[in-house]
Amino acid sequence: MKKTAIILTLIVVSVMSALPASAQFRFGLKAGVAISNLHFNSDAFDAENRAGFAGGAMLEFTVPVTGIGMDLSVMYVRRNARWMEDNEISTDNRDYIDIPLNFKWKMNIPLINKIARPFVLTGPTFSFLTSKRSAEDAWRNRKFDTSWNFGAGVELLSHLQVAASYSVGMTKALKAIGVTGSSSLEGHNRYWMVTAAYLF
Repeated sequence: MKKTAIILTLIVVSVMSALPASAQFRFGLKAGVAISNLHFNSDAFDAENRAGFAGGAMLEFTVPVTGIGMDLSVMYVRRNARWMEDNEISTDNRDYIDIPLNFKWKMNIPLINKIARPFVLTGPTFSFLTSKRSAEDAWRNRKFDTSWNFGAGVELLSHLQVAASYSVGMTKALKAIGVTGSSSLEGHNRYWMVTAAYLF
């Protein structure tokens, strides 16, 4: 965990150092819906999309004229999952502190920039599990998870940003333990995030 925190800090510091002095800095609040789907390495598991929620704060850096920049958020996220195994339904509700670090490009469309400005984004999310696993649960929730985001959105009236992104888990979020013949079963987080942020 300490090693992960150090790596994350170095990435943030490096990116911020690379931004020009003319970059615009803005802070805001962010909330949204997380629609999760666990992806298993076995066809025996049929996972369903389940909705959770997210909320937190966001910091944005943008280079004027070019529209190139980044945003960094700290979000509390509830991810809900449900899957079917041998006609039995299993559920898993997990709470995370997510730290998305997105590289963003806001498109310059002179006639409508002040009203609506489209943007695209991509980057990693570092997730730290905060909820506790039930002692009777056969699955082990990993304490740290990394995913990669791809998204797009629009900035309205220079303050309100509405965005949708899809994240693909790059590390194992769940792993089966103590189940005969199932020790190699793994689950990766895959989820949609629809958010609205107001920047001051």
